[in-house]
This record gives sequence, C-alpha cells and structure tokens, in this order.
Amino acid sequence: MAKRKGKGPTPKAEDRHWHGKRQKARAVKNAKRTGTPTLGPGGRPKPAAGPAAGGRPAGARRANGEVPELVTGRNPVVEALRAGVPGTALYVMSSTDERVRESIQLAADRGVPLLETGKNELDRLTDGAVHQGIALQVKPYRYAHPDDLLKGTAPLIVAVDGITDPRNLGAIVRSAAAFGATGVVVPERRAAGVTAGAWKSSAGTLATCPVAQATNLARQLKAYQKAGCFVAGLDARGGVTVGDLEIASGPFVLVVGSEGKGLGRLVADTCDMLVTIPMPGRAESLNAGVAAGIALYEVSRLRT
Repeated sequence: MAKRKGKGPTPKAEDRHWHGKRQKARAVKNAKRTGTPTLGPGGRPKPAAGPAAGGRPAGARRANGEVPELVTGRNPVVEALRAGVPGTALYVMSSTDERVRESIQLAADRGVPLLETGKNELDRLTDGAVHQGIALQVKPYRYAHPDDLLKGTAPLIVAVDGITDPRNLGAIVRSAAAFGATGVVVPERRAAGVTAGAWKSSAGTLATCPVAQATNLARQLKAYQKAGCFVAGLDARGGVTVGDLEIASGPFVLVVGSEGKGLGRLVADTCDMLVTIPMPGRAESLNAGVAAGIALYEVSRLRT
C-alpha cells in the first residue's frame, strides 16, 4: 500500500488565514460581555451608538429622572401645565390654537421659557412623535436616598413593588402626601418612575412628598427593619386587616404591590406581616392606587 503524503508541519496560529477573524470575533464578544469598547482603525475605541446610529446616548433613559422628558401634543401639554408639572421649556410652532395659547399663558405664569421653533426642529426634538406643533420639556426628577425617608421618631414610608404605570405611582404619592407619609420608595429597575404622567396624577404633591429609588427593594426593606421599622405588605393573603394593625402607630413601612401580580415573592417573604383590606363586595381586587389610599387612611387613623 502506498504511503499517504503528509501536508507538512502545522502552521503557527498567527500564520493561519482564519486566525485574525477568530481573534476579532472573540474580542467583540468579550467587549459586549464586559462593557469594554472595541477598537476601530488606528487602535482607537469605536464610538458608542448614538441617535444617528439607531441607539441612545450612553446613560440616557426615559422616565427615570436622568434625562428631560418631553410631553407632546396640544391636550397633553395643556393638561400637564394645568396639573403643575414642572417644565423647563415650552417649544411652540404657532399660537393659533386655543389650547396652545392657554399653554403659553400657563408657562408664562410659571416662568417656563417659551421657545419658538420650526417643524423640522420639533420633529428632531420629539424623535418623530406626533407633536401638533407643541412640546413641553419636563424637569428631570431628583430622587431622594431611601435613608432620607427615615424622618422623625415614627416615620411612615410607602414602598411600591411591581407598579409599572406612572399614573398609579402618582396616585400613591398623592395618598402618601395626604396621610402624612414621609416618602415613597420604588425599585430602580422594572418599575414606574417619576414621569409627566406621575406628576399629573399626583396633583402636584410630588413637589412635597419625596420619592426614593432602591437598587434592591427587599434589601432596602431589611435595612428599614434594622432601623426599627415594622414592615407590612398589603396582600389579599393577609390574615390581619390594616385597621387592626396597632403597631402601625410606630415606625412603619407599608408595601403596596401591583393589582395583577401583587407582591413579589422575595418582598412578601421580607415583610414582617401581610395585611389585607376587607372587601365584602364582589370585586376581587382594587387598583393599586385606590388600595394604597384606603390602607394609608387606616394607618393614619391608627397613628392619630
């Protein structure tokens, strides 16, 4: 049998034509995993994707207080100004519409700068949204630190878990302000933040009732417990009604979950007790904002 002819010694890695492609692919993969910028021509880092490349500027997020939010459209803008939503600029194309004229007057009364602009500029500012020739830039919200809510000898804090509708958050803040809460704490991720919608439903109480963000809500509840607070979660499975919870007269944290899913498992397990609102009617559940208002009324009655 004839001997098969060999192909010679194995070439070094750097001599293989496919080696460079594999190295480049691995570098891109590692950069995505670690956040390290990939290198472009000349060894310089490639620029991050911006609006022109279909992405957002680094760190820019909507509705979390880091960047200004734009309210667009004649009705939404005038309603936001009527509700006292803090604006930093009002962009207007023309003042022929009655609602636009009212918006201009409200903005002038509140000291909001009026900026005349053209359609192309307004299209660019609103990222192509339907603006009807008017847009209100809302001031970025400054979140408090969760520890800042521990005010006085018997603080009353409302913690919100799983609420994704800013209008519900605003309604909860409104009830918290009405019944003497020192503030509201929300999760930093996967939760509603302080937006124009939250400002409107809060009826301006966001100006006096602070909202704090917690990186991990369950961990923050444990920190409140260590600070001497009793933590009660509002849940249909609760064995005690809110009105019977006499311990609520001291340092107290009321945790409110979403209407559909209620409290998350970790948050519910962290609570010292689950409490409920008795409902003799046929409704299975209440809107989160309504439930918070009823529970805070009962807590306020116990504390006074």
